[in-house]
Amino acid sequence: MKSFIKHIAFFSFLMAFLCSANAQQTEKIYLSGKGKDNMVKWDFYCSAGQNAGKWTKIGVPSCWELQGFGKYNYGFDKDSVRGKEIGKYKYQFKVPAAAKGKAVNIVFEGVFTDATVKINGKLAGPTHQGAYYAFKYDISKSIKYGADNLLEVEVAKHSANESVNDAERRGDFWLFGGIFRPVYLEFLPQTHISELAIDAKADGSFQSNISFSGKADEIQLELLDAEGKAFGKTFSQKTEGKSSISLSTNFEDIKLWSAECPNLYHARFTLIYKGQKVHQISKKIGFRTIVVKERDGVFINGVKIKFKGVNRHSFWPTSGRTTSKALSIHDVELMKDMNMNAVRMAHYPPDAHFLAICDSLGLYVMNELAGWHGNYDTQTGKKLLKEMMEPTIHHPSIIFWANGNEGGHNLELDKYFKEFDIQKRPVIHPWAAYGGIDTQHYRQYNYGIGNYMNGHNIVMPTEFLHGLYDGGHGAGLDDYWEAMWSKPSSAGGFLWVFADEGVVRTDKNNVIDTDKDHGPDGILGPFHQKEGSYFTIKEVWSPIKFEVREMTAAFEGDFNIENRYDFTNVNQCTFSWELKKFNVLDSTLAKPVLSGNSNAPDIEPHAKGLLKVALPENWFSYDVLYLTAKDVNQKEIFTWSFPISKPKQIAQEILNQAKADEKVSYATIGESYLIKVKKLQIRINKSTGILESVKSGTNEIPFNNGPVLQEGANNFKGFTAKMDADTLVIASVFNKKESYNTLQWKVYPNGYIQMKVNYFPGEFYTWFAGVNFSFPEAEIKAVEYMGKGPYRVWKNRMKGPKFGVWHKDYNDTETGEIPFVYPEFRGYHANMYWCKFLTKGQDFKVLAEDEDTFLRLFTPAFKDDKWHNYVPIFPKGDISFMQAIPSIGNKTQIAESTGPMGQKNIFYDYEKNPERAKELTLYFDFN
Repeated sequence: MKSFIKHIAFFSFLMAFLCSANAQQTEKIYLSGKGKDNMVKWDFYCSAGQNAGKWTKIGVPSCWELQGFGKYNYGFDKDSVRGKEIGKYKYQFKVPAAAKGKAVNIVFEGVFTDATVKINGKLAGPTHQGAYYAFKYDISKSIKYGADNLLEVEVAKHSANESVNDAERRGDFWLFGGIFRPVYLEFLPQTHISELAIDAKADGSFQSNISFSGKADEIQLELLDAEGKAFGKTFSQKTEGKSSISLSTNFEDIKLWSAECPNLYHARFTLIYKGQKVHQISKKIGFRTIVVKERDGVFINGVKIKFKGVNRHSFWPTSGRTTSKALSIHDVELMKDMNMNAVRMAHYPPDAHFLAICDSLGLYVMNELAGWHGNYDTQTGKKLLKEMMEPTIHHPSIIFWANGNEGGHNLELDKYFKEFDIQKRPVIHPWAAYGGIDTQHYRQYNYGIGNYMNGHNIVMPTEFLHGLYDGGHGAGLDDYWEAMWSKPSSAGGFLWVFADEGVVRTDKNNVIDTDKDHGPDGILGPFHQKEGSYFTIKEVWSPIKFEVREMTAAFEGDFNIENRYDFTNVNQCTFSWELKKFNVLDSTLAKPVLSGNSNAPDIEPHAKGLLKVALPENWFSYDVLYLTAKDVNQKEIFTWSFPISKPKQIAQEILNQAKADEKVSYATIGESYLIKVKKLQIRINKSTGILESVKSGTNEIPFNNGPVLQEGANNFKGFTAKMDADTLVIASVFNKKESYNTLQWKVYPNGYIQMKVNYFPGEFYTWFAGVNFSFPEAEIKAVEYMGKGPYRVWKNRMKGPKFGVWHKDYNDTETGEIPFVYPEFRGYHANMYWCKFLTKGQDFKVLAEDEDTFLRLFTPAFKDDKWHNYVPIFPKGDISFMQAIPSIGNKTQIAESTGPMGQKNIFYDYEKNPERAKELTLYFDFN
């Protein structure tokens, strides 16, 4: 009721305003809310599923399943309820008498799927078929002015037009029902602009096609800048009795629009009749030019572009495809934060506000006519294509039109894209080669890159590196992107997909459902929780690329960098640095954080240069250097970390803190050595060298059964025990045939235990190199460690994590599944220096002496897809210290086909010479 009264009050004010204004503008009054966060209650009846067979209330706009009605359907679902759900809506509204004489339209921005609209019991027009397109009816003659009006809408979840179902309802995504986008009344003077198309090019040329209803003598054009100030001269053109005209002019000194520099202007059109301004429309526009050069590339404003893109569904877990302007802003900001410059609308046009945000914040958009393996018939498709293009044609962010997806292309519609679009934007067929652009999906690295090198089309996969669970996206991206960047015929590509499509099931106690492995494909979780690939993408797609370098005492502060911006000089960015010395278990060793700024060098787009960082004289006494680059808007591009200290140095600092004032003793008990030092008692098997048990005082620490090599022969033999001064040494013997892998334990009087393994991996090609131990997962509470984190890594997804000291509480998250808590606890963690295991019993620490040690924490629950491509690989045991780890595949590719980083590890030295063995040294502190 309050909402109704609010609408009436606003309406009265609106009518007074319209009557007094010199130039009337198109005005709206919403009958629904504007999005998922401010719905308006309408009367509602659902024919089947939840809460069926009774009149009640529902929020509009919404997907009725998320409001507790009907039945949830995924695109591949063929159950008996499909096609039978009908929703009936009723809503009363009042139009003041002052509105009489205006043209009044009722506008629906989107309805799933067939909508039959009545005003006061009379059909407003033919049933609209097609979900993702705004449609309107002129209801000027059907409404009562100064009285109540009844709006009735009957919505069929599945269309009576089978081509609509083929294009929209049989795809690989959730299917919903309802009035899912806003509904409003549109008020215009009888003489008004009815259609408007704009083409503003990079050379300042401006053309517009304008159609209008009623009588007008003249059309006036004004250009306003971002501050609303007049830009250039006002341009006027006589109509000469026509109802549609083309208006052309030119503007000087225009700021161009691009994803990097999204400069916008307001183009204001005014209809004039007998000297009076009768109607005015304003559109935000950007001046830019798109050219596809055959066998060359896609050029924006004369510059060849590599699209760093992602596919994006309009989606939110609690509201389905009903979104909001705030969500659009949130999504675009996340994409920009990942250093993306493009987005593909998968697989239908988005909300109008999403395109507006892409205009203002800067993203290249591929807008797509719905179609997923199936397509609209020509008559329906032509109508819906016009509905897609007319309200969005002025958006500078739209760079491409896509005619369906993956075979859902109606070839007869291609000509209408050109006919309806004044800008003649390029049209593509995702998953096919069309118009000189090859967009095939999910190419294997070798085939795809070979085609980039030897093919003839521009190559731009509209889907690649499918992100099922934790595979894809970041895994393989570094290999793909470096190849894409270096190949002239590549125009980049679009990752699949932005966020997991997990929907809140109101019929199942609000559990989040991804329909098994159909929906968990995102870089983000359902509520946009950041997964590990988020940060990998952010680094790989950074427009500032740092050359890999090591920190040594000889370093003088010079970093080789490459400018991968298209329009931005590096001198428009800012750089800052920070030095940190971590508290290595003793606060007296910590140093104050030092920080400063560096001058941004003058490096043109696509050029290389030098960044000079003036570090203090004592910089080498710190543990890590952080470098942060920010863009022209002071948004972080990325923060790179450069470790300064080495693991052996840190381990020695920690060991030096421990007092060596205890005596080490040992005895032979059966098949074991029993060693005592301080309160510690450990057992090591005499024959195998395996750690059997650990006890500190009365506390049993269940860390044991290691080291077990993975992969490699556990052929440690011939152990002897002896005291070397105050240190106990237990060591195996080397034999080239029988015991070529060796193990040595040292127990020091300070209570630390050193383990040194010299070993040869078991295979020439192998996923693993390292050792495993057992520890019950139920006993772990958290870890603190020094290394790269906090996200886990794979061999083909090493970028993204930052070097530091991290605390991670235990969770049992499997990527893409409940409870969606990130970062995941289980998995591989890079560059471990030390780790403290926080347990339900006694805590313990492990120090690494070797560089590039991976900490493996337990094993995620095994998951697979029907093609057996994803398959995450983990070693035996529970906790491992690895020197080589596996890569990961994705839904469409095995790990090895994602590029060089996806291959197995290779070790050449097999002569079983001890000097050629790999060496792994760890220190354990169980006290």
